[in-house]
Amino acid sequence: MAELEVHTEHEAHDSFGKLIGVVASLIGVLLAIVTIISHRAHTDAVLLKSEANDKWSFYQSKRIKFHSLELGEDLMGVLGAKGDEAEKVKARYASEKARYEKEGDEAQNDAKKTDTESAEVETRALRFDFGEGLLEVGLILTSLYFISKSKLFPVAGVSCSLVGIGIAVSGYFV
Repeated sequence: MAELEVHTEHEAHDSFGKLIGVVASLIGVLLAIVTIISHRAHTDAVLLKSEANDKWSFYQSKRIKFHSLELGEDLMGVLGAKGDEAEKVKARYASEKARYEKEGDEAQNDAKKTDTESAEVETRALRFDFGEGLLEVGLILTSLYFISKSKLFPVAGVSCSLVGIGIAVSGYFV
């Protein structure tokens, strides 16, 4: 039976290929890190948006209570309620309205602040996504060296990866 020998001397002595393999591995590690950071940022944005929705619901409840008191005042006026009891109820309604107005304003400000924070985190996550995408493209371009043996691919891949790293890092500064 004839034996088939495969000579891989060219590949074994391809020091540039070994370097590209290490570079591709490093790009892969950076890609994994940026992917994790991106996913965490998206999770944080979803949690903040949910918290903002809860705060808006709380604000709505305060406004509903405020308007219910206004309705009570209107009904008392239409029904012609008079006397000390009516005045006590009106005074209580007025103090409750002031309280609900204050609590409603605080809840609204808090909800707006959380909405803003959520938008900032989502912007940061978008930067991480772009960086992640460019790192993926860079990894693929760099790996194409092994098929084509063209040095153009690793140069383009590393360049793309460096831009991706820059964009991902910029996510911390927005």
